[in-house]
Amino acid sequence: MKFYTLDVFTNQLFSGNQLAVFPEVEDLSDEVMQKIAIEFNFSETVFVFTDSKADFRLRIFTPGGEIPFAGHPTIGTAFLLAKLGKFDLNSEQREIILREGVGDVPVTIFREQGDKIWTQLQAPSTPEFYLDCPSREDLAQVLSLGIDDLMVDDFVPMGASCGLPFLLIPLRDRDALGRAKVDLGVWERVLKDFWSPHVYLFVPTGKDSFQVRMFAPALNITEDPATGSAATAFAGYLAKYKHGDGCWCWTIEQGLEMGRPSRIKAIALKRNNIIEEIKVGGESVIVTEGILNL
Repeated sequence: MKFYTLDVFTNQLFSGNQLAVFPEVEDLSDEVMQKIAIEFNFSETVFVFTDSKADFRLRIFTPGGEIPFAGHPTIGTAFLLAKLGKFDLNSEQREIILREGVGDVPVTIFREQGDKIWTQLQAPSTPEFYLDCPSREDLAQVLSLGIDDLMVDDFVPMGASCGLPFLLIPLRDRDALGRAKVDLGVWERVLKDFWSPHVYLFVPTGKDSFQVRMFAPALNITEDPATGSAATAFAGYLAKYKHGDGCWCWTIEQGLEMGRPSRIKAIALKRNNIIEEIKVGGESVIVTEGILNL
């Protein structure tokens, strides 16, 4: 079986978020796909199937199990399929539909000068919010931080989901962000069975820019260098704070503490005070290609 590995949400090798993709899969058991994901040990491995009701069907596995939706696998797989010529890309942009566990995910592929390609997904659902969060004291303990490291002036901790739930936690500054470390014992007590067990920390770095980190012990992911599904939830969270209607764009930097810098563009559209669309996009690069012998 032919496979490729990519770095996603970056245009540089050895940065961004690693991804393995099997672009032509006919029949594999869940058990074998899970073992392959463990073998690669990336945060996600994607298996691409044909589908009668969409352009392609994606099944996404982490080392800990299958998940219904993920951002960087969607972005990276669409980029790879475009590079492999799996669909026509004769114009400056083309939309395809990727069927995932959460439903149909529209993805737009943009082709720029010099055959540069970048991809943008539309979140499969509008954001849901969960306001009943653990105490600031508990959250600080989960993150091995002091309670004063949690910012309270402009943002509040909140659960959010556009297909996969995350607990969004604002921190005071980059120093606090760099010192954050999940205490697994406290996490198991406070968040393991919580609506949003995955922790997404953020710090404003400019008018429309943020630096973030994401920890997902429930998925056996110690830390993720770029998390598109979390970026969709985060864009919904940011739009919730905006008054009136409009369209906003934010730049999200992630993975700096891991030595794998990533850059994500997130967009939110709000009409009649309702968040109608969330989009997340970025670049990708192919790193390797090879054959897996089963």
